[in-house]
Amino acid sequence: MLDLLKSAFRAATKRDEASRFELLTTLGHKILPRYRFRWPQMAWWDDEEFNAYLKRIGEYGGQNTDRKWTLAQTLRLVTHVPGDTAECGVYLGASSYLICRANRTSPHAKWHHGFDSFEGLSRPGGQDGAFWSGGDLSVPLEACAKNLAEFPACRLYKGWIPERFHEVQDKTFSFVHVDVDIYEPTKASIEFFYPRLSPGGILLCDDYGFTTCPGATRAIDEFLRDKPEKLLALADGGGWLLKGARV
Repeated sequence: MLDLLKSAFRAATKRDEASRFELLTTLGHKILPRYRFRWPQMAWWDDEEFNAYLKRIGEYGGQNTDRKWTLAQTLRLVTHVPGDTAECGVYLGASSYLICRANRTSPHAKWHHGFDSFEGLSRPGGQDGAFWSGGDLSVPLEACAKNLAEFPACRLYKGWIPERFHEVQDKTFSFVHVDVDIYEPTKASIEFFYPRLSPGGILLCDDYGFTTCPGATRAIDEFLRDKPEKLLALADGGGWLLKGARV
């Protein structure tokens, strides 16, 4: 406790970022010892365009900004890959916004297809643990559509996954974002979209590797067990595969 008080005093008197960060980490390790802090000197934190996006979409003060940055950077790999884009689990459209914005820079004409029940999660199964409940993450379609209104080449499909996948069964895809948290819809998503990925296309699973989403991780690993590709797990959660790249 004495060391903590000393750190607080130094931070209050010095008023510099390094001292305040020292205090933050000291307090954090006392409150949640297993949490691992990261250095705050990230250049992307000062990226004006990206911060404007975060504020516009309501994500600036959230815990997902690093994953949104990773998504935005990953999309650069598929700019010249032919095929539409898709998202399974659209929620308020924060990730679909980045995908649609990236599609505008492609030399290929790309439509974005967003699939969501807009009634929250379906009932989790035995593979999914106890974190989620049916109906979690429910948002109205209208709220999502409003966030994506500036993109005319975007279509939202309301329905339980995979009910409406057949409407795009004849298309190929350059990028697919899977963010449905639990086993069954994750399994249905990768089963449908993997064979429709263009060579060099990317499938990114937002939930991969999270202890709150064991079913999603299991669904991906089971499907890829006999495939040449494997998901590359990311440090901030999630993971992606590159179609045709053996791991």
